[in-house]
Amino acid sequence: MEKKIPTSRLGRFAQLASLGVRTGAGMLLKKEADDAGAAKALLVLGRLRGLAAKVGQMASYVDGVVPEGQRDVYEGALKLLRSQAPRSTAQEIRSTIEKELGAPIETLFSKFENTPVASASMGQVHKAWLPDGTTVAVKVQHAGIREAVEADLGNIKFLDGFSTVMGAGRFETKKFVDVVSTRFREELDYELEATHTERFAEIHANDPTIRIPKVYRSHSSKSVLTTEFMSGLDIDEAALRPEAERKAWAETLWRFVFKGTLIGGRFNADPHPGNYFFQENGVVVFLDHGCVQTLPEDHLVHAREMHRAGTRGDEPKFRESMDFLIGARPGALEQAAYDYTRICFEPLFGSPYRITRDWAASLVSQMKDMGQLARTVPDDQFFNLPADMIFMNRLQFGFYSVLARLDVAADYASVERGFLG
Repeated sequence: MEKKIPTSRLGRFAQLASLGVRTGAGMLLKKEADDAGAAKALLVLGRLRGLAAKVGQMASYVDGVVPEGQRDVYEGALKLLRSQAPRSTAQEIRSTIEKELGAPIETLFSKFENTPVASASMGQVHKAWLPDGTTVAVKVQHAGIREAVEADLGNIKFLDGFSTVMGAGRFETKKFVDVVSTRFREELDYELEATHTERFAEIHANDPTIRIPKVYRSHSSKSVLTTEFMSGLDIDEAALRPEAERKAWAETLWRFVFKGTLIGGRFNADPHPGNYFFQENGVVVFLDHGCVQTLPEDHLVHAREMHRAGTRGDEPKFRESMDFLIGARPGALEQAAYDYTRICFEPLFGSPYRITRDWAASLVSQMKDMGQLARTVPDDQFFNLPADMIFMNRLQFGFYSVLARLDVAADYASVERGFLG
């Protein structure tokens, strides 16, 4: 399916309105659900791509975002947005590559496949071969995607809705929106993504179970990213493998996320299931490092203490570190923040722990409840969560939902002791 992306603010807003909602997130919160509605959501969000499609992708795998009664209907339809979104034409893709890299396709590659191996919200991936025979994956931005994203960023109600789903609630919405806007604009800079990819490769260089594709800078630019071509099982196939294999993969996923966060000071805030390939002996290939949140050292100090406390089962130290990290004030909101955060850390406190879809969904529900509580607490109990935590919530919701698909008990505390000491 090849369709041009609508790029005007009014045009994109009108298509969302055709779903009977005012914001991208509103589609996820409607009470009625049927096959026709889900199919229409897939068609409209796929055509829009950009941030609208990201909301649909999130709905397809993050447990708890779509209400339980709607989950099967919407997940089945929107799952196609994860890897089979409407694609740009071969002519558009070739034109972008030749313009960005300054040479004909035939000079840049000995062979280039016009049919993409995957298409997503911002771009699509083609298999190709360098002149020396190296097999590569060439990610190319959709034509018009920059204008589409800017239109979505201009439709501030869209981001307000997205922020609500991701846990911003009443907390200083403008700051949350600013963070969201910055991260999504960065996703359109493939040179920055190349840098993030190389940095993650450095952080995990000595881990034989973590594989990150090599970047080919000679064939990359702002809108084109060429990397080593890798493959493996997808998440649905991995979920059917024996328990021992699933356990090894779950521990590799945990090590990648939290070693990168606590030691490397950055995390990939887009835990999309299509960004992982599962190979033998616990090896996981990690793709797509466009949406990356970096963390300041003063944040990391308290985050490390929280994780160490979790691995030791030290509840008082855990709470103390959490209060410092989020700047909590005593009261009902602080207690709600602690209760929510403590549940998020149950895979450490209760290790070995089996993450389930119901448990992952409960985190989203509890975050929404905390947002409601924030509207009612007295001024002397209210505090604003750090704005960059919106993407930590996105990571937790999405990452735990991915682990829930593997449905296996894993010793996450032992994994963290291996790199935290």
